[in-house]
Amino acid sequence: MIPFDLLSPETGHPLKADGAHALRDVETGARWPVIDGIPYLRTGRDSLVTAVLRHLDAGREEEALVLLLADQDDWWTGPPADPEALRRLIRERQNATLRQAVDWLGWGRVGDYFVNRWTDPTFLAGLSLLEAHWNSPACAFELACGIGQYLRELKRHGVKVAGADVVFAKLWVARHWVVGKGTQLFCFDATSPHWPIPEAPVDLAICNDAFYFLDDKPCVLSCLRQTAGEEGWLAISHIHNSGRPGFSAGKAISAAEIEELFPDGLVYDDAELTRALVEARAPQPREPRELRGCEAFSVVAGPGMRPAPRRIVDGITLPPAEAALRLNPLYKPDDGAFAIRWPSERYEAEYAPLATYPLHSEGPHAIAWAGKPDAPEAERVRRREYVDLPERW
Repeated sequence: MIPFDLLSPETGHPLKADGAHALRDVETGARWPVIDGIPYLRTGRDSLVTAVLRHLDAGREEEALVLLLADQDDWWTGPPADPEALRRLIRERQNATLRQAVDWLGWGRVGDYFVNRWTDPTFLAGLSLLEAHWNSPACAFELACGIGQYLRELKRHGVKVAGADVVFAKLWVARHWVVGKGTQLFCFDATSPHWPIPEAPVDLAICNDAFYFLDDKPCVLSCLRQTAGEEGWLAISHIHNSGRPGFSAGKAISAAEIEELFPDGLVYDDAELTRALVEARAPQPREPRELRGCEAFSVVAGPGMRPAPRRIVDGITLPPAEAALRLNPLYKPDDGAFAIRWPSERYEAEYAPLATYPLHSEGPHAIAWAGKPDAPEAERVRRREYVDLPERW
């Protein structure tokens, strides 16, 4: 476990345990709920915090959890979650699959992205960025970690990990379907008045496919640098480019802003990182001004980063030895073989042009994997024709 000293996001005062399901501000006495080991530290949710604590104090954990699972970020445009579906999810969480969980949470098309994230080119670009500058970090923190796909890969390669997200439900799904009980998870706003983990002993801070959403990017970046410390490094992938229209909401930034925010950074075209993985080579950084037309930027920065990228041939981009690899679930039976069937037109429009896996596969449904980068099946694994999914995917 990483020894975090949590602070109140409102006052900056230390938080101490207040029974099994709450934290208390040591100076003001204000309380914050904790469920499944996940502190809920969102600001501007006073009435929700009060209601959740009231349920927890009365022993009504299911009702408290229903309230937190329904809480969404400010970018959410879908309908509210169905309380009865949430109750079913809570009661059946020991046996439900990840796909059922996403469905009962009412995540809609966002759920398509989460359950297929292990194969999307955006996710692979982030893994490639980490591997290209890998220096065997001991502890890593991920901001906007979602349901924990990156945390899972880091953890399985020997890194102590912790993650934070603004949506409690994503962290709860991470806890039960993706990363397990041993991973530290926190729910808080990146732009809270006070960063709840200001001086964590972490040597890698990451933020993937989310930085463009955040307000006050210089402030958030300063907090991430502080979290990484004087010897750590930052890896921030898939930052949408304001100079090129894209599919996502958020607040994209320009190449000039990238240069201003990361004067010490190495900057990549996100698509270059994905290609480097498939081609088993070192990705090539570029000057930000040379990337004005790219869809998204990826950046490493900080004193702890490798001075030059290494070849992407092994490590975090490949599953560990003896992982149970199965055919990419986007493949469906097709005339004796398999063909990609996209979950939605939007998903196809966003990812088909950059997909690393072929549109058709001869199978089989599963393959053996010994973890060797020069194995005959390594190419099919590298391009995510075969994928290592959680046990209850």
